[in-house]
Amino acid sequence: MSYSFNAGEVFKIAIQIEENGKRFYEQSQRLFENAGVKSLFSDLARQEVEHKAKFESLKAQLPPEATTSTVWDPDNELDQYIKMMADGHVFVSGKDLEERLATIKNTKDALNLAIEFEKDSVLFFLSLEDVAGAKDQELIKSLVKEEQAHLKRLTLELVRLKK
Repeated sequence: MSYSFNAGEVFKIAIQIEENGKRFYEQSQRLFENAGVKSLFSDLARQEVEHKAKFESLKAQLPPEATTSTVWDPDNELDQYIKMMADGHVFVSGKDLEERLATIKNTKDALNLAIEFEKDSVLFFLSLEDVAGAKDQELIKSLVKEEQAHLKRLTLELVRLKK
């Protein structure tokens, strides 16, 4: 059986991904002595909050038909499924996030994990464009560019640390 998410559901996933990213950046920046990386992760956490707000605004503007469930859900399990989809992304929430943070042994590990997250985010948000209306596609494209900028910043910092 195949299932297609409606636009409202996709935006819910995007919002949760941004929340998970913010949580990762906030918690992981506490692991470092390096002031430059702390500052970078603090700035990225702030930007994840901004992205979340943009997605919430887009979701609020969707017409009712874009948020009407496409499947019968008498037990209201869809929200749990959507959260699971977002949590399956590299930045997971709760206990899984703590487990991922525990694997970070140094700044390079954290940067590599953040790079992995940003790559997954770019791919997810590119797919989000497919369900968004023409008016919202430009905003989503701008968010993809911001995520790509995050990826570039993280990669440059990783290269700088390897020198």
